Amino acid sequence: MYLPRKIYLQLKKHLKIKQITIITGMRRTGKTTLLRQLLKDISSQNKLYIDLERLDNRELFSQKNYDNILKELENRGLSMKDKIYLAIDEIQMLPQIASVLKYLYDTFDVKFLVTGSSSYYLKNLFSESLSGRKKIFELYPLDFGEYLDFQDVFYIKNEKWEKKSFNPIEHERIKYHYEQYIEFGGFPEVALAKDIKQKKDLLADIISSYVNIDIKSLADFRNEKNIYNLMKMLSGRIGTKLDYSKLSRLSGLSRPTIMSYIDFFEKTYLIWRVPVFSKSPDREIVKAQKLYFCDNGIAGFLADLDGGAKFENAVFNQLRHYGKLQYYSLKNGREIDFILNNKIGLEIKETPIKDDQKSLEKLADFAKLKNSCLIGRNSSPNFDDYIWGGEIF
Repeated sequence: MYLPRKIYLQLKKHLKIKQITIITGMRRTGKTTLLRQLLKDISSQNKLYIDLERLDNRELFSQKNYDNILKELENRGLSMKDKIYLAIDEIQMLPQIASVLKYLYDTFDVKFLVTGSSSYYLKNLFSESLSGRKKIFELYPLDFGEYLDFQDVFYIKNEKWEKKSFNPIEHERIKYHYEQYIEFGGFPEVALAKDIKQKKDLLADIISSYVNIDIKSLADFRNEKNIYNLMKMLSGRIGTKLDYSKLSRLSGLSRPTIMSYIDFFEKTYLIWRVPVFSKSPDREIVKAQKLYFCDNGIAGFLADLDGGAKFENAVFNQLRHYGKLQYYSLKNGREIDFILNNKIGLEIKETPIKDDQKSLEKLADFAKLKNSCLIGRNSSPNFDDYIWGGEIF
């Protein structure tokens, strides 16, 4: 049974548009499942699925004579006289495929649906060769609403979650699932796994695939041990400002190397960097960025995180679906964890109290923000003027 992803309706709508539909994201986020479901929902029989992890399929598209490629596609059941739906999985396995896609796109009535496991590869390779001919859709691990869908748990999506206050009934009803999401993240296989050992084994496999497949195929990084050690070091710094010089001293790697690795991690969806909130673009560039991981399960596997870091990282992954995120910082070290869309200040506290609210309101005034609110994880005694993280769907 196909379990729904929120991006699916956008992808289905894009089937009617000539542009190439490109689905990218981290390995194991469900791109192939989406691709197969889209193909299944197309009523035309003039369609074909091709997996480029298979050597024979890579050889097919490696041919320099495009007529031979056309003949092979016809041998596989396609009619070049009618509209074609061609789904190609794992295009990062064949760097030269962009020129083939361009030729077929310009010459025939072909709707391409393709997947690739990294923006690092796709955005650079296709930026010029397929200019104007493509649209990239990014697929992430499950957000919390999707996680509940996978668990078959009912919820009502509320776009105005920032106007809600703590709801003890919903907290008790969904608390277990939210704690699981905080602990193990949102990779589909991990979310569906029934026991802790299986979840941990899957997370280990996902990290291994990232290091041994994505990094090896997409970057000229020689030392896997250095890369893995840096990943572990970064996971222990969730929610903190990136200090490249300190990371260089601790790791023994040069500052440019550290910056190169971190840039790669972000472009391949492993991490995110959050800039400072400022009216001055120059200050935003100069000020240190804060670090978050794409998934709590991966971050928790790499480092022994405390509850606060796990919760903040989970909330980050929930909030980023709602728009631009920044943080606010004063010279004395006082901060607001997130500013959403330049409008609302959000402070993350495991168990919020009234004093947290007063402090946040003062900082929001300094930042000239009209709105601010606390986001909490636990039930707080004698205080309910905050949003429970489990209601941000």
